Amino acid sequence: MTPEKLQFMQMLFPFIAIVVSIGVGGQVLTTWLRIRNGYPLETSRGKPIHPQQNAETAERVSLLTQENAQLRAELGSIKDRLNNVERIVTDGSHQLTREIEALRPRSN
Repeated sequence: MTPEKLQFMQMLFPFIAIVVSIGVGGQVLTTWLRIRNGYPLETSRGKPIHPQQNAETAERVSLLTQENAQLRAELGSIKDRLNNVERIVTDGSHQLTREIEALRPRSN
């Protein structure tokens, strides 16, 4: 290799390194943005990468679904209780007193 070619390669190397670094950094940024915003990841040919389903993943989904159903039921109960509390607070005191007295057992 001649000294001129060696000197030319030494001058060209930083530019090549910068271009490669920008390309890799851009790919990393694109992947991070896709993950952050919920887009599916893709292979280099544009085909989506789907997570593999195994028994552990299926069981976790099942447990989370059950927990979600329980929390929704509890939320419904809390909403009903809150509606009753709001009704008690917003009703006039005389109406509330009449309702409480109507619920008490009558002693004759």
